[in-house]
Amino acid sequence: MAEPAPPTVRETGRQPDWAPAPPPPVPARVRRGSRGVGLRPRLTLVCTAVVALVSALLLWLGWLLVGGVARSVPSLPAGTTVRVGGVAVPAEQLNEAIGAAARADVLRAGLIAFPLVVAAAAVVSWVLVGHVLGPLHAVTATARRLTVESLDTRTGLQDARGEVAELAAGFDAMLDRLQAAFDAQRRFVANASHELRTPLSVLRTEVDVTLADPAADVEELRRMASVVRDATRRADDLIAGLLLLARTEGAELADVRPVDLADVVVPALAAVRAEAGRRGLRTQLRANPAPTRGDPVLLERVAGNLVENAVRHNVTGGWLEVSTGATDGLACLQVSSSGPEIPGDRVVELFEPFRRGPVARTADTPGSGLGLSIVRAVVHAHGGTVRAEPVPGGGLVVTVRLPGP
Repeated sequence: MAEPAPPTVRETGRQPDWAPAPPPPVPARVRRGSRGVGLRPRLTLVCTAVVALVSALLLWLGWLLVGGVARSVPSLPAGTTVRVGGVAVPAEQLNEAIGAAARADVLRAGLIAFPLVVAAAAVVSWVLVGHVLGPLHAVTATARRLTVESLDTRTGLQDARGEVAELAAGFDAMLDRLQAAFDAQRRFVANASHELRTPLSVLRTEVDVTLADPAADVEELRRMASVVRDATRRADDLIAGLLLLARTEGAELADVRPVDLADVVVPALAAVRAEAGRRGLRTQLRANPAPTRGDPVLLERVAGNLVENAVRHNVTGGWLEVSTGATDGLACLQVSSSGPEIPGDRVVELFEPFRRGPVARTADTPGSGLGLSIVRAVVHAHGGTVRAEPVPGGGLVVTVRLPGP
């Protein structure tokens, strides 16, 4: 018997759970703004209206002042006449006639100058507003050109000044953060997809081999379970390291407080004391005050990664030295250890993801190869520097410097 067809959207009146969510509606303000009058015409209109109002006020004041000056002319004896503009005017009406003539001249000149001043104000306002808004148009054009593949585009406003320069600088800084976040995401996806293939391949192979063996006993199943457990633990550690690296690269610190590096190295050494004892390592700690400001959890991870790397990549019966202190206003953490000899030209490669000293990345070495990459990302997020130098005869010295409090 055929199964009934699932109800349609029209029948149920709602979207099914598996249907993609509809795109969010465009805000009405955005839709209206895209078709409305631009900022340049509006500012030009406002500036022109202000100039026209001031010009009209000045013309009116000039008209009043001319009339007042005309009325202050001395009076002539009664019964005499004076010609004003070719017209005989009695002496009693001389002041009014002079005032009317002066006001008419001012009004005629004002009616000619007023439209010229308003037109000149409109042209000047249009040009000046366009010059001021030019950098804003450049920022808008840059934002419209941006895609995931072109996040390296910048406004390039070198001549901007004042608030516009601050806007352009803030926009470029935002693009820097976005590019760093996208780059970290790309690296996370690429590294995870590449490195997770090994433990997943181990899991699949072990399961397939065991299932294909009809005579597999309890001992074989336990062996497979042990291999699967180790592979899943390695995958879990790898994912945790990649997530920490992705969150740290290009990110801003959320929890900043006073931290002493001398305090964070003590638990780091305690965590590896057992492994160092099994390998016969001689450890030495010189913990002098090294105050700084930063995220305590991330700084503890820096110390932990450095000490773990120094123990894991050491030689049996070797040595390990950890020291902290303050130099020239900087908080310093230095981890030195014996180990395999590393060429000087390959030291920089150690800070790249999945590098494990002089051994190949596919070697059966503990760890995921992200320790020094995480150290570099965290130190850079705190505004510090990290440097590694090979030890003559074998080993490595890693020095971290962070700004003081």
